[in-house]
Amino acid sequence: MQDLKILCLQADIIANDPEQNREQLEIKIRNHAEQHDLIILPEAYTTGFYVDPEGYSEHLDGETMAWMKQTASETGAVLIGSIFIENKGRYTNTLIWMRPDGSFETYDKRHVFSMGGEDKQVSKGTSQLIVELNGWKIKPMICYDLRFPVWAKNTIKEGEYTYDLALFVANWPEIRLYPWKQLLIARAIENLAYTVGVNRVGRDVNGMLYGGHSMIVDPKGKIMEEAGEDRERALSTVLDYNELKTFREKFNAGMDWDEFEVKI
Repeated sequence: MQDLKILCLQADIIANDPEQNREQLEIKIRNHAEQHDLIILPEAYTTGFYVDPEGYSEHLDGETMAWMKQTASETGAVLIGSIFIENKGRYTNTLIWMRPDGSFETYDKRHVFSMGGEDKQVSKGTSQLIVELNGWKIKPMICYDLRFPVWAKNTIKEGEYTYDLALFVANWPEIRLYPWKQLLIARAIENLAYTVGVNRVGRDVNGMLYGGHSMIVDPKGKIMEEAGEDRERALSTVLDYNELKTFREKFNAGMDWDEFEVKI
């Protein structure tokens, strides 16, 4: 199993301006031209979180999808981030997993943020997503999902873990920064998996300040890389599969996990 090189882009997001946000992210990606296997963008990276999806959603054959296909092809990396998608009058906060060959997978945010009114405009997702990259099994999720350990829970069957890496793309406010950091560490420890959170910085149209502190956490809960809260930053690192495998062999708590079923 080969190691996985990832690039996390902690970015400020211009409200409701997909074209400008794509252009700025493209510059950031070009500034880190070394080969990566996976490039991770924040949640709602073309618009910001507090938008009316009726006015700012896109389609799965729209301009942002075309941009993601081109960028993934040019970089040779899988590119992920979430955007608002419209399909027959239904709106979702959808994470796109775009491969260099133009094929893609989607995950619709399960836990829409009801305290912020997202549930009034955006439909809940109904399924989880596990994808593979270079032999790694990866589970991507979105922002508020981080607070729900059952949804994020790893499982083990016949000695094989469901996933090796959990990803959370987010627009997580600065006022709730402490739980962001603690929950990312907790998800890594309890699931015996690398865990990555990619957050935005800056303020949205309502003046909400976002907390940054994008993080890469190893399976023991140790922070490998962490960005600050007040500026854009890129985190680039290599995840070592042998370290994960060795740790799981030495401390295989997975064999004692309780079995459960998630009902949707």
